[in-house]
Parts: sequence; C-alpha cells; structure tokens
Amino acid sequence: MKKKIALVTGASGGIGSACAKALAKKGYTVLVHGNRSMEAANALAQQLCAQGMDAHAVCCDLSSSTAVAGMCSEILRLYHRVDALVLSAGVSYTGLMTDMTDAEWHKVMDVNVSGAFYLIRALAPGMVSNRSGGIITISSMWGRVGASCEAAYSASKAALIGLTRALAKELGPSGVRVNCIAPGVIDTKMMDEHSEETKAILADETPLGRLGTPEDVAAAAAFLLSDEAAFITGQVLGVDGGYI
Repeated sequence: MKKKIALVTGASGGIGSACAKALAKKGYTVLVHGNRSMEAANALAQQLCAQGMDAHAVCCDLSSSTAVAGMCSEILRLYHRVDALVLSAGVSYTGLMTDMTDAEWHKVMDVNVSGAFYLIRALAPGMVSNRSGGIITISSMWGRVGASCEAAYSASKAALIGLTRALAKELGPSGVRVNCIAPGVIDTKMMDEHSEETKAILADETPLGRLGTPEDVAAAAAFLLSDEAAFITGQVLGVDGGYI
C-alpha cells in the first residue's frame, strides 16, 4: 500500500511543526513547508527522517501565485499526488486598523487567505480525481469572534472559515473532506511577546486552566484527517480549552 502524502504549510512554526510530526507518526510522507525559516523546516525534516519517518522540506512564498504553482507542480511531479493538506502558515499584525498601511493589510491577506486559495486550487483537482483527500485550514478563535487591534488577522481567519464551509460543499461530492481548526491561546513563539503575567491571566481565563499546546492542535488535525472522521466535513473545531 502506498504511503499517503501530506503537505503541511508553515511547518517551521509551532503548530505546523507539531502537525508535521503527528502526521509523520501516522505513517504519512510529510512535505515540511517553510519560507523565511527554511533552516527550521530542513532541520525538522532531517529530525523526522532520523527517527525512521519520511519527510522532505519544501520552500515557497505562499503570497505568490506563481511560486505556489511552481512548488505544487514539482510536488506532483515527484509524488504524483497530495492526500492531505494542512494550511498552518500565517502572519499577524497587532495595532489599530486605522494605522495599518496597504502593504501591511495585503501581507496578512496574501499569506493567510490567498496562499490557502492558491494551494487548494493547485492540489484539489488531484484529490477530486482520486475521489479522496483531506484539507485542514487553521483559523483562530479570533476568526470566530474578532479581536480588538487584530482586525486584519481576525478578518483573514474568518475568511478561512468561510472558505472551509464553501469548499466542503463543493468538494464533498468528490469524496474530499474540508475542515477547519480554530485554536485558542496556544503556547507558541508568537506568545513570547507577552509577559509571564499576561500568559498566566490568559491561562486563568481559559476554562481548562492552561494554555493550549501545538500538540493539542496537531492531535485534532490528525483526527480530522483520519478514517475515524470519514463522515466529518465542513466543521470548525475549536481547540481553545473552552475560551469561547
């Protein structure tokens, strides 16, 4: 039986890295995507291979339609298909919306939303042809309720939810499932800008009494891509400890 192929974007980051590891442990050949952090992506791929798993680093600027098309073309040339796509790459902006420049707005939208569109457009046809496949978008709890001073980020993550629900209906008849994960406060490097006091407050505000881990999100992604979730599509799963 051929090994399934998974592409995980943003795999040099906390959540993406955990998703790549989880899928590699499930027996996938994992394509570890990075862009500005290719050293981390390469290191993760090498780490997984050293542990007897199958992983390869790939590089692409997701904000570029041309770059995405080129990367996907090369992936399909080498591996012939992608069975699972986890869209974990993302950038954020903190500040008043009225202070954002056009470039800052477009950067958030181009990576978080357009990048997801470019990848799905390139890889979904193969899934449709095979009448199987799974796509996971990584949104955020702020995509569900919005966050002050994170208008662009919230808007981009809300767009992923809408994209997920629409594509679940569009691709479902071809056997392709599309689901979304909306993480809450997850203890990744993005949290490093906050003080330990702020982290403690956020943990206290979370009903389960702690911050989430990248592994919490990765476990949800692995489940949604598994046969156990064969009748689940178009869903937004909050991995937020009950925060919202």
